[in-house]
Amino acid sequence: MSTAMKSDAAPATLPGAAFDAIIIGAGFAGLYQMHKLRDGLGLSVQGLEAGSDVGGTWYWNRYPGARCDSESYYYSFSFSDELQQEWDWSERYPEHHEIRRYLGHVAEKFDLRRSFRFDTRVAAARYDAAQNLWHVTTQSGETLSTRYLITAIGCLSSANVPAIPGLDSFAGQWVHTGRWPAEGVDFTGKRVGLIGTGSTGIQATPVIAAQAAHLTVFQRTANYSIPARNGPVSLEFRREVKANYAAIREQARAAPNGHPFVFGQQSPLDLDEEERRARYEAGWEQGGLRFRSIFRDLLVNRAANDTASDFIRGKIREVVKDPATAEKLTPRDHPFATKRPPIDSFYFETFNRENVDLVDIKATPIEAITPDGIQTTDRKIPLDVIVFATGFDAMTGALLAIDIEGRDGIKLKDAWAAGPVTYLGLQVAGFPNLFTITGPGSPSVLTNMPVAIEQHVDWISACITHLRDNGLATIEAEPEAAEKWVAHVNEAAAATLLPQANSSWYLGANVPGKPRVFMPYAGGMARYAGICAEVAARGYDGFRLTP
Repeated sequence: MSTAMKSDAAPATLPGAAFDAIIIGAGFAGLYQMHKLRDGLGLSVQGLEAGSDVGGTWYWNRYPGARCDSESYYYSFSFSDELQQEWDWSERYPEHHEIRRYLGHVAEKFDLRRSFRFDTRVAAARYDAAQNLWHVTTQSGETLSTRYLITAIGCLSSANVPAIPGLDSFAGQWVHTGRWPAEGVDFTGKRVGLIGTGSTGIQATPVIAAQAAHLTVFQRTANYSIPARNGPVSLEFRREVKANYAAIREQARAAPNGHPFVFGQQSPLDLDEEERRARYEAGWEQGGLRFRSIFRDLLVNRAANDTASDFIRGKIREVVKDPATAEKLTPRDHPFATKRPPIDSFYFETFNRENVDLVDIKATPIEAITPDGIQTTDRKIPLDVIVFATGFDAMTGALLAIDIEGRDGIKLKDAWAAGPVTYLGLQVAGFPNLFTITGPGSPSVLTNMPVAIEQHVDWISACITHLRDNGLATIEAEPEAAEKWVAHVNEAAAATLLPQANSSWYLGANVPGKPRVFMPYAGGMARYAGICAEVAARGYDGFRLTP
């Protein structure tokens, strides 16, 4: 039987009808969760999606140069071998439109679109204890009810536009990379200002510079970046991958970060300078996130990390011709890979172009946006277009943008006032039958996301099966278990160098006023999945199950 066979269990569709489950979001997580619950368990399920089609974060992120930093052959679903065998990726790192095509293919193959309402943004969700239902209200005012509410809204989906005085007065066009217009933006002949040099800014800078009359990059924090070495995927490589997909997936699930490659077993401190540099040079030429795996201890040993950091700083000085610009681009305030480590296609080389300038806004901060440009503390820069590559209110922003109210009227924004508190990143105490796929407290953004998503969806689906088969009405995280889990998340982070990056969005540092709490679980994907499996095997230890 084909895995594309349609389910006979069609979900209810009448406004106000009660569903077994409502899923918010139609990206990787929402699509797979729909398939598992609707087709696997035969539940009535309604999906709600703010965009006009499937794609999740890739529906909105269409900025120039937007592509994944996981390699295409494993930035994909593993649940269907038929799907794996029939899909061909064109590049080592897929661009946004190719990822949307892939997810569209998945939606078509498993007939998933019919169970989603698009152009439907969720405004609020309230738990009704008397009925044991979640009442979900859309921005249009419609209310739907469900037994289980599952958020699949992504970790990087709430765009962060900085509150710079005068933005409303700008006479030109301004855009955020996370809400890019579907029709695109024409930079031809334009003076462009790009604010932000994280992964997004690093991807967008070379492409915009090639189109614009002039590009001014406003940098708050200098970043390490590794060449992507992107290129076409050969037929020979595609055949090799497809013949070995089972082993590749097993290796990815066994890895600490969900990537199917092995970490080196040596420390750079075990080698002499010549051999160490040779290893780094080979990693630099190979490119991509594999550079982090050359040695075993780059994220736990500062002296080891210093060798990698120094190597990359040297590469920046080699590439960037102007010494003053090279110094501005050289990161010195955090160890390598303690912030999300970007990969790039000719980012540093772009600053050798005559039509590109770099402004260090720590040295000369932005004071205001004016009708015709940006005013810093030392000069006014005329602009026609402003691009905000300022990232997202990560991990919690999309959840807190919904007015979620749990048991006894407690609101999620109040429960998380001092930072997110979850059990396993899956549930929040006081919010029965609410599941948060890749929520704060799970490995999520520290991993290859499809691996983390599939693990969470499989766990949630097995949990709902357990509840149904045992006549149980609710599952809810115990407050004590959640507090202990948060403590463990902090311990796991403290065992690494990750918290040393004070400007990292892992800590919420890119959003003014956001509590500084390390949000993802740094103990490793394989270890985390083992903990989740053990919790379930012990009868969902740490959760309160009620009939």
